[in-house]
Amino acid sequence: MELSTPQWGQLVTLLMVAVALGMDAFSLGIGIGMRGILQRQIVVISGTIGLFHILMPLMGFAIGRYLGKVVENIAVMTGGGVLCFLGINMIWNAFRSEEEARVINTRSMMGVCLFSISVSLDSLSAGLSLGLFSADIWLTVILFGMMGAIMAGAGLFLGRHVGTWIGDYGEAVGGVILFFLGLRFLW
Repeated sequence: MELSTPQWGQLVTLLMVAVALGMDAFSLGIGIGMRGILQRQIVVISGTIGLFHILMPLMGFAIGRYLGKVVENIAVMTGGGVLCFLGINMIWNAFRSEEEARVINTRSMMGVCLFSISVSLDSLSAGLSLGLFSADIWLTVILFGMMGAIMAGAGLFLGRHVGTWIGDYGEAVGGVILFFLGLRFLW
């Protein structure tokens, strides 16, 4: 099965959004990994983040599809604005001080779920935006879930070996990608 040009465009765009959203999990994973983490914990945390990177966009899609029907003419601008806002928020969070960062205990299942929800909230908003654009829901949630889990695992694994600067710059890069994708929909 060969993909048409619009299908390739959608795939590339969704992959870029998935990577940008996974940067949050990657950067926070580095911080958690630097505190010391077992391989089993990496698998549990990564899997939970992947699951929430699937569930949150599904909720966002449902809300976005409903809003898309209600506000047809301004749906694209609203979605683009949300993506720009997410990008700016990720850039801002990348450079805030360590004292401002919240510490969640990832050794308990409750802590893992709270951490997973916190890094997946931007996926909810992205799902809302993409629901307004009528993107392919299954392709989107599969890409978001896979990239969220892979990038979280990579961040947790690398956190044991690398300094904090990668985490800050990784989240900032993700924010820049989302911001420019949002601008693309606004223009």
